[in-house]
Amino acid sequence: MRLRTPEALEEDAAAALASAADPAKYILGIDVGSTVIRCHVYDKAAVLKGSSAKQVEVLHPRPGWVELEPESLWTQFVGVVKEAVQAAGVQMNQISALGLSTQRATFITWNKKTGKPFHNFISWQDVRAAELVKSWNRSLLLKAVHGGTSLLHFFTRIDRFLLASYLNFTTQHVSLRLAWVLQHIYEVEQAIKDNNCCFGTIDTWLLYKLTKGVVYATDYSSASSTAFFDPFKLQWSVFLSKLLSIPISIFPPVEDTSFGTVDAEIFGVPIVVAALVADQQAAMFGECCFDIGDVKVTMGTGSFWDINTGSKVHASRKGLYPLVGWKIGKEVIYLAEGNASDTGNTIKWAQSLGLFSSAEETSKMAHSLVNSGGVCFVPSFSGLQIPVNDPYACTSFMGITPSTTKKHLVRAVLESVAFRNKQLYDIITRDVDIPPMSIRADGGVSKNNFVMQMTSDLINKMISKPACTDMSCLGAAFLAGLAVGFWNDREQLKKLRQTDMVFKPQKDLKEYEPAMGNWMKAVQRSLCWYSQTSQ
Repeated sequence: MRLRTPEALEEDAAAALASAADPAKYILGIDVGSTVIRCHVYDKAAVLKGSSAKQVEVLHPRPGWVELEPESLWTQFVGVVKEAVQAAGVQMNQISALGLSTQRATFITWNKKTGKPFHNFISWQDVRAAELVKSWNRSLLLKAVHGGTSLLHFFTRIDRFLLASYLNFTTQHVSLRLAWVLQHIYEVEQAIKDNNCCFGTIDTWLLYKLTKGVVYATDYSSASSTAFFDPFKLQWSVFLSKLLSIPISIFPPVEDTSFGTVDAEIFGVPIVVAALVADQQAAMFGECCFDIGDVKVTMGTGSFWDINTGSKVHASRKGLYPLVGWKIGKEVIYLAEGNASDTGNTIKWAQSLGLFSSAEETSKMAHSLVNSGGVCFVPSFSGLQIPVNDPYACTSFMGITPSTTKKHLVRAVLESVAFRNKQLYDIITRDVDIPPMSIRADGGVSKNNFVMQMTSDLINKMISKPACTDMSCLGAAFLAGLAVGFWNDREQLKKLRQTDMVFKPQKDLKEYEPAMGNWMKAVQRSLCWYSQTSQ
């Protein structure tokens, strides 16, 4: 592997810009999500000039396993970029730069010498490490860590010790899925011993492929999303490395500047890779949530609630995760995040059962009823996250009677999304000592007016929805555009953001209490389902 110096990367970027036959007039915003790869072509007014999208080919080789085949992902990625530029009616040499947003905590390892992967990408939704998570969270060693760091925090009042005192592993964390790989794939274990193993999340792998092995790196937002990163020291966690016996040497360098240029053979011209960013942080930036207290909720495959905590890392007592939102020069902005894994994929699953023909009709179906007829739905294909944290919880419908119709089932599914939103919002307001300012929503499910209105009612807050709901693409483009001078500053970006609709509370929370109470009972009865049946 050949690594480049920052100076050399800057020279490459300058050469790429200078080589364009026509003035560079456009920015690419690319998002490799959990279900779809999208590429948007934006002009200086942030107007979408052309786009392309393809479904991500997701593999389920065993129950609970979720994988992506790396070469298939790469082929799809290149195809989507080419199609988007063609759809925009522009030439590749008119592209100023590209920004790349990717799903987080989905990782791969590969041979440093040959570039050949040792296994498929293991998705953030994968629960193969559930037993390992359960074992670690019950271990005496982790209890000792909790006790020791709690004591240190009591005497020092240092937030880093407070964060460690609440450390609990989940299947979404890279840490124990990576530990599982080391335990079960001999080639990886041996490659680590031989100093011949590279680890990478999707951004790192695609950057490696785009530069034909020249650049091996990740950015701060993606690194912080692995749960193997120290947000206080802004480096890979030495503590977790020692605790889990995973050497830091396998992790990529973490950067916040130019990431080099795309090899000219791939798209015909070299293109500056000006930004790498994790998808939820990209959506936060695309929503222009630049101020402390700004909140965004992305409802895509899952639901992700993020609040801007400014320059301060939030050490949560309730399970919110501290993230680097973005690092631009010396400025570092942090977020606190809570999430639910199953949102858009639940609606897609319900569609596959024939409950409705298209997602667009679900809002009307739900609005046609006064209530769900006592039916409750628990969305838990990947377990339940905070405040429950049970990877063994099952997806379930409860309260079905002979009079239950498809409409009742659809309404119950949509209500479950709003109830999970309420849970996550409440955790943020109780745990973070920052009053929520503006709340902005994006993602495919934000197009569902029933979910949006019910969420607004439940949290008793106004929620703004943008004209374009693919905020990860726009956020990646914004970051790339700022990096190369395509846009001047964040004040300019705020003026470019367009609001489509604002949802205001219309019903009192008390009207929802009976339904949410029943839903909470359904959640309790869905817990520990798979661990019980497997005994």
